[in-house]
Amino acid sequence: TKNFLATMPEGRFEFVFTPTHGSWLNMIESFFGKMTKQMLRGIRVQSKQELVNRIYQYFKEVNQDPIIYHWKYKMDEIDIGNTNET
Repeated sequence: TKNFLATMPEGRFEFVFTPTHGSWLNMIESFFGKMTKQMLRGIRVQSKQELVNRIYQYFKEVNQDPIIYHWKYKMDEIDIGNTNET
């Protein structure tokens, strides 16, 4: 990953470290989880290409009516300290 990012223009990507067990903060992980629940779970495909086609069809359908997410918090306002409660 670091080698790939080194080939990208400076400032194009920003690393944001999420807390342990904070996968719900990761928009990509949420998206693929939703895709799995809505489209992939329980299907049978005849080939790898059919699976690829179904995934791209899902992307096409989702992008027809996009939902833009606006993060409400600024990184300096988030307490990323120890979140374990005792």
